[in-house]
This record gives sequence, structure tokens and C-alpha cells, in this order.
Amino acid sequence: MSDEKIEIRVTETDAVMKVVVFSKRVDKIAVVLGEGVHSVKCTLDPTPNGAAYVGSAMGREIVYERSCDQVQADIEEAHHDYRATRRR
Repeated sequence: MSDEKIEIRVTETDAVMKVVVFSKRVDKIAVVLGEGVHSVKCTLDPTPNGAAYVGSAMGREIVYERSCDQVQADIEEAHHDYRATRRR
């Protein structure tokens, strides 16, 4: 099984980096920044208007620029039951 990776943006430097998704729900996304013993786990929460997800890791603000609706669609696509669509 391969790890899901998403791109986040560090707001201070506008740097874009890929991080591994630990868990993904509409109300919260947990990601892991870095690898090995120097990795940091961070939780991204939706903004009040639902346009993006924001969090803080080691004093830096990070942003995942996808809306709650887009994340819900991603989750449904990842957990789609293809057996239910078969013709009988």
C-alpha cells in the first residue's frame, strides 16, 4: 500500500512541500512532515469558510489549499466500492 501525499504551502516562505497523510477526514487532516526521527506530526483544521485547511508545525503556519467539498470528494473516491457498480 502506498502512502497518500499532498502538497502544502508554508505561508512565511511560500515554499510548497509534499507531506504524507496520516489520516484524512472532512473535519481534520493529520499529516507527517519529514522522515525518520526528525518527522513532525501536524493537524490541519478547516478555515471558518471551508476554503482551505490550516495548521501549525514548529511555529510555522502551513496551508492545504483545497476546500472541504474537494476533500470530501477525494475521500469518497478513495473509498468507492467498485463491486457495487457491477452489472448483474
